[in-house]
Amino acid sequence: VQLQASGGGLVQPGGSLRLSCAASESLLNYWAIGWFRQAPGKEREGVSSISSRDGTTHYADTVQGRFTISRDNIKNTVYLQMNSLKPEDTAVYYCAATTRLVNKLWAREYQYDDWGQGTLVTVSS
Repeated sequence: VQLQASGGGLVQPGGSLRLSCAASESLLNYWAIGWFRQAPGKEREGVSSISSRDGTTHYADTVQGRFTISRDNIKNTVYLQMNSLKPEDTAVYYCAATTRLVNKLWAREYQYDDWGQGTLVTVSS
């Protein structure tokens, strides 16, 4: 599958952005879609994931309560609504797809088969 991430940009602290991950084929061909991010000088980390099948979601502790992941299986698109953004949320955000039943391993990069190109989110005043 080809994944196209979009929606990044510059936002002030406390602001919101919604990222989109558009897939070239049905999300149901995959077990889950995940969002990852990589800040300058840091390793890539899992942010959130959602099951294409039953809607089960997972969040990193650092974004729990601020970010919401959702899916539209008709549009083959996964969204990441990011609220109350902080400077430490600044990173390149990537979406990825997996055919594996990841559950507790949702944040492990090696579980994912296909990756999008990334979209830059900058949180700064």
